[in-house]
Amino acid sequence: MAKSLTASELRGQSVEDLTGKLKEAKEELFNLRFQAATGQLDNHGRLRVVKREIARIYTVMREHELGIMPLTGESAEETKEAAE
Repeated sequence: MAKSLTASELRGQSVEDLTGKLKEAKEELFNLRFQAATGQLDNHGRLRVVKREIARIYTVMREHELGIMPLTGESAEETKEAAE
């Protein structure tokens, strides 16, 4: 089983990396739902974990968008100036 992503790990990544991880997580969630529907899913807890990872990724992306957390390699002032 893969290790769960933490918000602090995600905050250190670029928007492109976050978008890629989001795509992977959504694909995994689709596959897990398909397995659950066909009765082949062994670990039902993984559904919850993947949903939470998706929510974490969306949260960190929104923080970047709002300027709450600066992007990798940027200071808070640069992020604030770019938003204005």
